[in-house]
Amino acid sequence: MKRVPDFKTDAEAEAFLEQDLSDLDFKQFKPMHFEFEPKSASLTIRLPQPLLDALKVKAKAQGIPYTRYVQRLLENDLTR
Repeated sequence: MKRVPDFKTDAEAEAFLEQDLSDLDFKQFKPMHFEFEPKSASLTIRLPQPLLDALKVKAKAQGIPYTRYVQRLLENDLTR
């Protein structure tokens, strides 16, 4: 299976996409979440420090800011 290489330029990425990608290994990709709705409200919440620290660790493991991680947790819970 073919893996996606690291590209140094947009031209390299475009050239890669112009070839046959049917044997591309899709297990290497992660789902991405895009935020389309503007943020029009804010929330202030006080948490115990250990809970905030745990949130930050989980968010860092996913490569996102902890506030976005909290937002995602809320969205996932409310859309179930």
